[in-house]
Formats: sequence, structure tokens, C-alpha cells
Amino acid sequence: MDSAQNTPHPEDAAAAAAAQARDIAEVPAVELINTVAVHLMSAAAVKTGLAEGPDAEDLKDLDEARKLISALAGLVTAAAPEVGSTHAAPLRDGLRSLQLAFREESIIPDPPGKGPGEKWTGPVN
Repeated sequence: MDSAQNTPHPEDAAAAAAAQARDIAEVPAVELINTVAVHLMSAAAVKTGLAEGPDAEDLKDLDEARKLISALAGLVTAAAPEVGSTHAAPLRDGLRSLQLAFREESIIPDPPGKGPGEKWTGPVN
């Protein structure tokens, strides 16, 4: 690090990027897909209002939740044939739970098939 500016040297940044590339290359695709899906699920749960704690209501943002759930639905639908039913089934279950929670939280209900991610999963009720 350059102590005068507290910024990393370009060589340090390049070495760190190379190390991350090596690390990610060793991770199986199924594990990466599951990790991304879990992050999307967690974020969507918080934005849907499923977080615990005194600030849960403040963290709720259904517009953001809709985007996250739709992205998750696309990922799960596209990845399911690649990752196999053992990995896809829990992802589908989590996705469905989020879609149902979104429906419960939404003041203005979406028509069947128009809820978040239903473009990819079909109607959820």
C-alpha cells in the first residue's frame, strides 16, 4: 500500500485479482449457482419484509423484492437442468415461498401469472 495515499499499488491489485480468479476456478459451477441463488433469496426475503428485528418494516421494499425474485426465478429456471433435481428442488421451494410471501405483502395483487418471477415459473398461488 502507498502510505501517502492509502491506496493499493497496481501490482497488489493485480495479484489479488489473479488469486481470486484461481480461487473461483476451483469452485464447481453448482456451488456458484447455489451461492448466487441463496444471496438473491436472502436479499429478496429482506425486501419482502421477512427480516427479523425492529427495523424489518423499514427494510421492506416490494419494488426491489420484485426485481430480486424475478432474477432468482430466471436463474433457477435456467440452471435447474444443469444442476439436477437434488440442487434445484430446494431452490424452487425457496423461490415459491418468496413468491407467495410477496403476494401476501402486496397491497395491490398481481393478476395470476404476472407476479414476480411468474414469467419463468408460471402462476403461483
